[in-house]
Amino acid sequence: MIRVLQNKNILLGVTGSIAAFKAAYLASQLTQNGANVDVVMTRAAQQFVSKLTFEALTHRHVVTDVMEMLPSSEIGHVAMAKRADVFVIAPATANMIAKIAYGFADDAVSATALDTRAPILLAPAMETGMWENSATQENVQRLRARGIHVIEPTAGHLASGARGKGRMAEPEDIMDEIRAALGRGGDLAGKNIIVTAGGTQEAIDPVRVIANHSTGKMGFALAQAARDRGARVTLIAGNTHLRVPRGIAFVQTPSAREMRDAVLHSIGDADALIMAAAVADFRPAQMAEQKIKKGKTETLTLELVRNPDILQEVTDLRAKNPQFAIRNPQLVVVGFAAETNDLLANARAKLEAKNLDLIVANTVPQSFGSDVDQATLIERGGAVTELPPLPKEELAEKILDFVANEMNSGRA
Repeated sequence: MIRVLQNKNILLGVTGSIAAFKAAYLASQLTQNGANVDVVMTRAAQQFVSKLTFEALTHRHVVTDVMEMLPSSEIGHVAMAKRADVFVIAPATANMIAKIAYGFADDAVSATALDTRAPILLAPAMETGMWENSATQENVQRLRARGIHVIEPTAGHLASGARGKGRMAEPEDIMDEIRAALGRGGDLAGKNIIVTAGGTQEAIDPVRVIANHSTGKMGFALAQAARDRGARVTLIAGNTHLRVPRGIAFVQTPSAREMRDAVLHSIGDADALIMAAAVADFRPAQMAEQKIKKGKTETLTLELVRNPDILQEVTDLRAKNPQFAIRNPQLVVVGFAAETNDLLANARAKLEAKNLDLIVANTVPQSFGSDVDQATLIERGGAVTELPPLPKEELAEKILDFVANEMNSGRA
């Protein structure tokens, strides 16, 4: 489960759009990740998805009328508005956006929006012409000026059969926005964290590369968890096909040298660097300008040269603390040791050689591409924490617990 969502009260408003089917999936995902999900619906929304659907998914009473009472004899929309940690309206029609902009309260959703003091997120869904209409855009700007966060619709296939901007954002993207809203006051608020992820690729010729099996899942989980705890996050990724999370600055760096340049460019005002990427140790000495043909030869010899050691460069800069490179001499640096044998011995040697604050030791290739990882955390002072197999989201939180403790203890 996602830590920032656990036991939080998420209020979901559903209005009359075909995109309401996505709201059902969103409610399910929020519930499965530990949130308490209350749902308020307009009459038009029930023509697309029934009240019973949301009650079955959330196991909670759904309010569909502004006059409706809860089984506890509380006024439904009032009670839900007051206990909400965040109120997300998905889908938000042009009509609902206009109502909230001008303070109307003639249905369960608009009345709840007027009453709640929780952060409000709107995920619009409508035809392109309606979205681009100056009235809608003026209403959106009015809401943004009040601090309401509007999750821009995307371009694509619309219910009418046309293509254009107006599709509601995908549930995964709305989840990102909810998580970011809940985490703004977290224990990493105001901190700047750099995370690297994925494997790098080193070109042999214009077609072929030297690569590894890293998918980037661990680094992406770390970036999302850091964002959920209030940090400003820069995610520097090598070869990966994962969805880029919202609320995170993303830099794509296919090769080790490109990743090195991006890390050194970003590290100046960072509070922590977490190097979860699987960086290639070697690259071809020269890349062939044209595709290498196999011809009649049975073997091919490549000359390899060492790639930059990014972690070593960063910790050397931290030790020397030149003003132009790293302004924070208390930078927390976390590395990973992916090993096939002698896991703890090799991890300790890497920790000491690179002067790291923490190293995360795990075995490969088992962890590559998996959603679960078993790791051992080894701290600079010698403390060792052997963890059971955990989903990578939970392992990310354990690593960030260490980072947050280092920062908030006065070290950074």
